Amino acid sequence: MHRAACRPVFLAVFALFLVAPEVMAQAEKVPAPPNIVLCMTDDQGWGDVSYNGLKDIKTASLDEMAAAGLRLNRFYAAAPVCSPTRGSVMTGRHPNRYGCFLYGFPLRPQENTIAQALKSAGYMTGHFGKWHLNGVSGAGKVIPADDPLSPGKFGFDEWLSVSNFFDLNWTLSRKGTPEKFTGDGSEYIVGEALKFIGQAKEQKKPFLTVIWFGNPHSPHQALPDDLKQANGSAYYGEILAIDRSMGKLRNELRKQGLADNTLVWFCSDNGAIGPGSTGGLRGKKGSVWEGGVRVPGIVEWPARIQKPFASDVPACTSDIYPTILEIAGVKVPNQVQPLDGISILPLLDGKLTERPQPIGFWHYGGQPAAFGKNGGQAAWTENQYKLVRLAAEKYELYDLKNDPTEKKDLAAEKPEVVANMKKALDSWQESVLKSHRGEDYKAAK
Repeated sequence: MHRAACRPVFLAVFALFLVAPEVMAQAEKVPAPPNIVLCMTDDQGWGDVSYNGLKDIKTASLDEMAAAGLRLNRFYAAAPVCSPTRGSVMTGRHPNRYGCFLYGFPLRPQENTIAQALKSAGYMTGHFGKWHLNGVSGAGKVIPADDPLSPGKFGFDEWLSVSNFFDLNWTLSRKGTPEKFTGDGSEYIVGEALKFIGQAKEQKKPFLTVIWFGNPHSPHQALPDDLKQANGSAYYGEILAIDRSMGKLRNELRKQGLADNTLVWFCSDNGAIGPGSTGGLRGKKGSVWEGGVRVPGIVEWPARIQKPFASDVPACTSDIYPTILEIAGVKVPNQVQPLDGISILPLLDGKLTERPQPIGFWHYGGQPAAFGKNGGQAAWTENQYKLVRLAAEKYELYDLKNDPTEKKDLAAEKPEVVANMKKALDSWQESVLKSHRGEDYKAAK
């Protein structure tokens, strides 16, 4: 080649060498998509962790997690029973919008789910444990491969799941194939979830791993050593196994070098049941009192939450969907609206001191055909006040900042607060009824 002709090629190559380090530096600055692990227990009360005052046992792993990340002192299940709350995690929407009123009610296939959203962004998605969104009641049963409401139909690549609660020595469904496990249910689903996480690491893909424990739901069956350590309480023996499993999960993420860029979110699906503790809060599972909906909540993400802290800002399981989508940078085409949850990423960053919009609760246990505004119990929770509707036109008002146990009804003393909150609650309930009629799906097309 002629020397003059070589000069442009030489200059181009020389320029590439000059620019390459800068290009490489920019590439190194692009953060990898964060991994997401969503953990949820079944019927664990707000007071059923030792960092919230539990004395019966020591939840050492959860205490460590709370001390290392963001401890949410006012974290709420979207509903006081299990299936509806699980639907809120999947969709970011209140479960009554799609008719998931009670345990055993299904998730509508028209809804967008967090698994579908992250899968579209290149995440590997896996579900492990209790599902309870396919309309099957009773003890956990194997989910058939062709179930139109299986985890696989809602965006999960891999799933080892069962329809409802499970315990010792249970048979689960691996993408429709029955598989028998021995030992404690909490331990074997975490073990299987870790295998999935290892596969994602090998394939160099980000992952969404949903781990929904079957405990401490009844019937309470603990391993002999856990039963002994819990002084004969099978309920707290099950929580010991959950705590140990959470410790294994956290330790393995660290051993694999994944912990720093992995967000782990832990909570329960509703307030305490009979043997459980509300930590002194009023009511239990099945009510919209604080003891029925306030649950343990922890978010650990070392890369982002570098300085541990606790927050009294209200947050909810419906917030998980929009928060994770913002973190992952995912936009969902034709997103079904409205969402009830909000992104609490500013809270994770320590920049949120008050919740910008209230949380609505509506527990309806009647027949779907009779669903109406005055059915069931409802509540409207702001940063300070909570309006509770116990029956048609029967309202009570509580100051949660100064009276978290809901002992003093302030409705007669603060009629203007009641009127404003009642108006907002009425408007929200009308929106929910509109959604239940299917009008949101028409708008999303």
